[in-house]
Amino acid sequence: MFLIGLTGGIAAGKSTVASLWESLGAAVIDADVLAREAVAPGTKGLESVRELFGDSVIVDGSLNRAALAETVFSDEQKRKELEAIIHPIVSAESRRLIAESKTPIVVYVVPLLVEANVDLPFDAVVTVEAPEADQIARMIRHRGMTEEDAKARIKNQTSPAHRANRANYILSSNQDIELLMRDARVLFETFEAGL
Repeated sequence: MFLIGLTGGIAAGKSTVASLWESLGAAVIDADVLAREAVAPGTKGLESVRELFGDSVIVDGSLNRAALAETVFSDEQKRKELEAIIHPIVSAESRRLIAESKTPIVVYVVPLLVEANVDLPFDAVVTVEAPEADQIARMIRHRGMTEEDAKARIKNQTSPAHRANRANYILSSNQDIELLMRDARVLFETFEAGL
């Protein structure tokens, strides 16, 4: 199995690249999906979040993501406490899914690969990068965020330089989507050729 760590800034194009690679035959495991599952109704993760943040972040037995985001993106200590709950659950589940995968290429999409110091045995780490202004515009347009909220999310991630230092390959989404897809396809074919 060839294990790829796919990271990048928020709204930089990771999901777009992951979707392409999945269509080309890779198995895709998404840390954000695992993080949502970690705090689904009835889970120990959600109960731990309730214990830490109180009932104000729970609505009808589910996590109120907007209320939680308002708290953790304005208080670094609270964000670290939340990560201490979620990251171990995500880490354990991702390792299980990777171990059980039967496909030759597995892509683990992990936005906080550097911040969480993900230490999986990656054969390659790829980061997708975009100019900050593009990230902000995408978050406003596609996620309905305010400019202030978008900037806060970016501020809570490591810098593009830190991701680049950890990566073996950099894909730029500072270009037309067709060109990003071309570059991502060529890179995937390089990985396939090395199997």
